[in-house]
Order: sequence, then C-alpha cells, then structure tokens
Amino acid sequence: MTRASPEHAPRSTPRATIRAASSASARPAGRFAELHLHLGGAVLPNILHAYLRRVDHPLLRRYPHVEMLERYFTRPRHSLDDYVNMHKVVERVQRLDSIPYFVQRLIRGAVLFDNLAYMELRHCPWFRTDASLPEEARLAQMDEVVGAITHASTNATDHYPLVFRQILCMHSTLSPTINRRIAELAKAHMPDVVAIDLAGPDRLYAGALADVLPLYKRARSRGLHTTAHLFETPQGSSRMVEKLLPHLDRIGHGIQIPLRRPTLLKAIARRKQCLEICPTSYVRTGTLTTGAALRSVFRKCFDAGAPVAICTDNSGMHSVRLPHEYESLLVNDIISFSEMAACHDASFRHAFAWSGPTPRL
Repeated sequence: MTRASPEHAPRSTPRATIRAASSASARPAGRFAELHLHLGGAVLPNILHAYLRRVDHPLLRRYPHVEMLERYFTRPRHSLDDYVNMHKVVERVQRLDSIPYFVQRLIRGAVLFDNLAYMELRHCPWFRTDASLPEEARLAQMDEVVGAITHASTNATDHYPLVFRQILCMHSTLSPTINRRIAELAKAHMPDVVAIDLAGPDRLYAGALADVLPLYKRARSRGLHTTAHLFETPQGSSRMVEKLLPHLDRIGHGIQIPLRRPTLLKAIARRKQCLEICPTSYVRTGTLTTGAALRSVFRKCFDAGAPVAICTDNSGMHSVRLPHEYESLLVNDIISFSEMAACHDASFRHAFAWSGPTPRL
C-alpha cells in the first residue's frame, strides 16, 4: 500500500475542490455520524502494534505482544486523569511521518466496519509535534500536523467515501500562548477544521477559563463552531465552568448536567446545544459504576428537549464501534428504539459539516 505524503495539498488546488470532486463520484453510503472521536483513542491496538513492529519502536520493549497493549487500553481506570494518560502512549507515536498510516486505516475501518457516513476527528496538534524542538518551532509544526491529517484524509476518502472534518483541541494543561495558537490554527484551516474544543483534566478548567473564554468568543465571531469537554465528572462540574456554556454549539459529554445540575437543561434545550454522550467512556473512567446509570441521563435530556448524540470518544481503546454503542443502549433498555432514532437524527442535525438528509436507520 502506498503511504500518503504528510505534505500539504498543493495550494493551486483548493482542498474544498478536491473534496467536491471526490464526493461527486461517490457519496457516503454509511448510516452513522461520529461527532466525538479522538485521534489518539481511535486507533485499534492491533493497528498501533503493527506500526510499532514496522518501525521497531522502543514501545515494543514495554508491549512486545499486541495482547498486552489491548489489556492496557481496555482495563477500567480509577479517574479521568488516569484515563487521559492512556492517550500519551499513542500521541508519542503519532508524528508527521506516521499520521498518514493512522488516518488512512482509521477512515478505511470507519467506512467498512463502522458504517460511518460522517466523522469529526478531534486532536490536540501540540501533542503530535516533535518534543525535542524549541517552543516556537513546535508552534509552527502544529500547522504541518493539521495539514498532514487533511492531506491523508483527502487521499483516504477518495477510496472510502466519508465526510471528514477536524476539531482542534485546546488543553487545560497547556499555556495560554499554545492554546491561542491552536485557536488561530483552527481558523486558518477552515473548512477542513470546523471547530475548537477544550480537553484535558477538568479539575484544571477553572484556572484556564480566563484565558480560554475570549478564544471561544473570537472563534464564534469568525465562523468556527465550538464544543468543550464539560460536566463529564463531578470534579469538573463547578459553577465556574457554566460561564462557558453560552458560547458552545455542542457540549462534550455533559452527563453531570442531568445528574447534578438538571435546572441547566432548559437553557441548553433553548440554545439547541447537543450533548455528545459517549456511553462506554464513563464506565472506563470510573465516572459511572455501570452503564445503567445513563438511563437517568437520557430520560432527563429527553424530557427537557435537550438533543443528544451517541458517540464513542475512544473507539479503538475501548474496542467498541459506534453501531455497538447504539445497540448496547437499546438491548440494555437504556433507551427505546424511537429514542435511539432521535439520537441518530440529532447526530446528523448537529454535525458541523453535514448537508443533506439524515440516512435512515
């Protein structure tokens, strides 16, 4: 298989034109939209391990067998911080030279096995830059990272039709300078990038809000969409983070709103802000003890009229594909079939770059 070059698409041929030509010949045939998927967590263990073997990566000394990698990714975690640390294992491998390998296989699997028609892939470009470089060089290299993902996805969707966009994540552990550059980068790479996000340990959000809030306001004024990992855990559900809610188009996770702050749901419904619910994640992070606890989350959202989309978050690490998330909620009587259909419809209606009718279930 020919590996895609990580260079930018030629400036003489706009990326939108490339995508239009591709979509004219083959429309996505999938039935699902994935709105919350991380580049680091989307990689299946066998795909990652195959790459480690291909380049004889030092991580092979820690994980000589793919089963060891699978056990590491799929075991439950005690906290969100512990869970987020898993991404570091993958991020240190995802660099400019390897991005085409991972993106091509991600899109191929999404179309062939996940039945996706639409994907928004989120990532923090800073964590895919060369850590040995000085800060200014890493800031510049973030542009190359975003361009490499765009180029690799354009090549992949030529063969596997899928509407693909990126969301760039600011991060609660990064400096205001780096987060500001990420927000600027999102604007520079429109329409391939459709939104900004805030990720990272939510216990640090309160200290980051003063710097992040103006970036959200500016992003929306410049035509970018917005989402943020909010109200995922009890520790990240302080009243201070509410200040960010009015500036969001969607809410990443948000399960603590119906569980602990249900009075906020009416305003969320009025603003038509969709919650990106990732069922498997909450058990894996230790936020919920069982998936059955989500029954109350969905019920309160439906009763308030707040839209909900079902997502995977980290499908590769969880070894759970998006159609299975739907099926699991249905067969475990968390939601009814009509409610499942409503979530499916919401995933397309609230997608940042989907046009046309919602595919039928």
